[in-house]
Amino acid sequence: MVTPRKLLIRPIEAFVSIEGSGGIALLAATVAAVAWVNSPWGQSYHDVWGWSHGLDFATLHRNVSVHAFVNDGLMATFFYMVGLEIKRELVEGELNTPRRAALPAIAALGGMVVPALIYFGLNAGSEGAHGWGIPMATDIAFAIGVMTLVGTRVPFPLKVFLLGLAIVDDLGAIIVIAVFYTSSINVEALGLGIACLVFVALALRAGLQQWPLYLVLGVGAWLAVLESGVHATIAGVALGFLTSSKPVPGRESALDRTESRIHPWVSYLVIPVFAVANAGVEVSGSALHAAVTSEIALGIGLGLVVGKPLGIFLAAWLAVRAHIADLPEAIGWSHIAGAGLLGGIGFTVSLFITALAFDTPVLIDDAKIGIFTGSIVSGLLGLAWLWFVARPAVPDEQSVS
Repeated sequence: MVTPRKLLIRPIEAFVSIEGSGGIALLAATVAAVAWVNSPWGQSYHDVWGWSHGLDFATLHRNVSVHAFVNDGLMATFFYMVGLEIKRELVEGELNTPRRAALPAIAALGGMVVPALIYFGLNAGSEGAHGWGIPMATDIAFAIGVMTLVGTRVPFPLKVFLLGLAIVDDLGAIIVIAVFYTSSINVEALGLGIACLVFVALALRAGLQQWPLYLVLGVGAWLAVLESGVHATIAGVALGFLTSSKPVPGRESALDRTESRIHPWVSYLVIPVFAVANAGVEVSGSALHAAVTSEIALGIGLGLVVGKPLGIFLAAWLAVRAHIADLPEAIGWSHIAGAGLLGGIGFTVSLFITALAFDTPVLIDDAKIGIFTGSIVSGLLGLAWLWFVARPAVPDEQSVS
């Protein structure tokens, strides 16, 4: 018999499965990028991603490099999926009631504020100060991938908590990108982008099903937002959030249908390509020495390894003590601490914000080394903590079959 609880948990289990295996693809892409840039053909890495071509469309005239196409174009699909995930969680998931949303939302807020404060405390007044948003992010693919290695020692509700935390974390990163990493705004272009989104909303409300219409409006919104100065991936988030979650008679909802179709493409193609394009960093002795002494790398590393788990744990503890939120069944504080450590795996969005925060190669490389180091240490600590310290879960608490 299919119960409502099974209908809720099965999509989460499918999502976690794709994210876990997607983390392996992401790791392989990262290793490939580092190997490529440090090989005898390292210059070709910069040549390939730096190759540019003129783009002329309506009022849009600019040279677009392959790297920019990946970050501004392909990553729009990643943020579109983020928008779908946010919509799902708000409608039927972990964030669909204030009480259920309180714990992961407050924990995520603590996990964003504390790392940013640690980073800014080390870099205030320096040329690296603008990178305070880098250690705020959690990479759900890597985090779920590491949690999967622990197997049945992790209760299923902890995976749901980590997923809800990561969704709120992504939402916070989107706000930070839109507000703090936008230098100037072309009001006319932004207005055109908003108009395209309004037309999407009206078409959905009218029940129109013609996908070419939404493709044209979606691309138009993306181009307009790109020209406006606001990062174009914000259009992807908005389009995802507008996608209808109402079931169609005899069919699944547009949200379910779209997410199930694009999620594998994003996890196994878009994110790995993004990693190859952005994770390349030289690991020569001089580069590593410079990074070790860099306050940028130190701020990011400490923000991820110390700030993330500290912020997540303290915020969650305060929320429960203040009776704002409840600790889910089968989860103890040792589990929250372990999830906090895994929250320090900041990779995809951290690299993304790095590209927005800095335009100097030295600063970018320092940030990448800080991200790599902090994420690796956080992942190992989280794995060890959940394996040796957190109590094993009761078998029938893992999932619903």
